[in-house]
Amino acid sequence: MRKIITLVGRASDELGLLGWRQSRHNLKKLKGLYRDAQQLKRSRAGTVKRVQEKERKIKNAHRLYTDEAERFVEKARGTIAAISGTGSMRIAVIVFEIENYIRHAERQIDQVRRRVLRGEKIPHEEKVFSIFEPHTEWISKGKAGVPQELGLKVCIVEDQYGFVLKHKVMRKSHDTEMAVPIIIETKRKYPTLTSCSFDKNFYSPENKNRLSAILETAALPKKGKLSEAQLREESQEEFVAARKQHPAIESGIHALENHGLDRCLDYGLRGFERYVSLAVVGRNIQVLGTILWKRDERKRIRTTGKRQILSA
Repeated sequence: MRKIITLVGRASDELGLLGWRQSRHNLKKLKGLYRDAQQLKRSRAGTVKRVQEKERKIKNAHRLYTDEAERFVEKARGTIAAISGTGSMRIAVIVFEIENYIRHAERQIDQVRRRVLRGEKIPHEEKVFSIFEPHTEWISKGKAGVPQELGLKVCIVEDQYGFVLKHKVMRKSHDTEMAVPIIIETKRKYPTLTSCSFDKNFYSPENKNRLSAILETAALPKKGKLSEAQLREESQEEFVAARKQHPAIESGIHALENHGLDRCLDYGLRGFERYVSLAVVGRNIQVLGTILWKRDERKRIRTTGKRQILSA
C-alpha cells in the first residue's frame, strides 16, 4: 500500500490530477491502523471474558485496516485508468508498477481477512514473503538462535581440496529431491567421483538405493534411531572416513557467505543465481591461491630454511 499510494501520488502530481494531494497523510493513517492491529495482537488477556473481548477488538482493528486499504486500492484503480491514455512511456512504466503492487495488495487483503476474520489457515504455497523479490522462500533451519531465514537454499558439492565442483539454487525443492540429481550432474562432469558424504536432511530410502548404485561409498546418514543393520553399515571404515571429512563443507559454506552469499545485493531470480555463481568462482580462486601459496612456501623453506611470517 505504501508503494501504491506513493507512486499514484507522484504520477498525479506530474499530470496535475487532484485527489492524491494528501498522500503522506493517507500513508500515516494507514500505518496507524496497521499499528493498532499489530499492538492488539501483542497484548495478553487473562479471563475468558477478556480473551473474547480481545479477539473482538483484534477482528475489528483488522477489519478497519483492510477496509481502508481496499478503499485506497479502488481509488488507485480509478486514477490509473484515467492516466493510462496519456501516451507517456514514463507514466506507462509507473502504471505497470502500480498494477503489480495492487495485485500484491489484493492478495494480502484477502489473506488477512481469511486468516483473522474467518479463522482460516493460509496454505504455505499461497504466502509471499517479499513483494520486491517474490522468489524468496521461508527456510526453517531448526537451529538455536536462527530457527528460520528468508531467502533461497543453495546446494553445493565440494571436493577433498575445498573446490566447489557443483552448485544448485534450490527453488521450491527439498533436500531429498536434490541429492540424486546433483550427484548425477557432478559425476557426469567429474567421472572420478567415487564417494560423497551428505547431511542427514538428504536421507530417504530411495536416495540411499540410487546413490549406492552411482557411488562406491554413499555416506548418507539416517535421522533418528538406527536399526542394527544400519548401525553396522554406518560403522564401516569407508563410511566413517567419509563422515570425518564432512565437517569441511561447513567451512566452505561459511566461506561462500563471506564471498557474498550472506546477503544478495542483486535483483531478481536471475540476479540471485548470478550472485551465487560469482561467489563460487571467488571461493575457488581463493582455494587455488591458498594451494599455490603453500606450494611456494614449501619451496622457499627448502631453499632458505626460513618461514614467511604473514601479518594482517
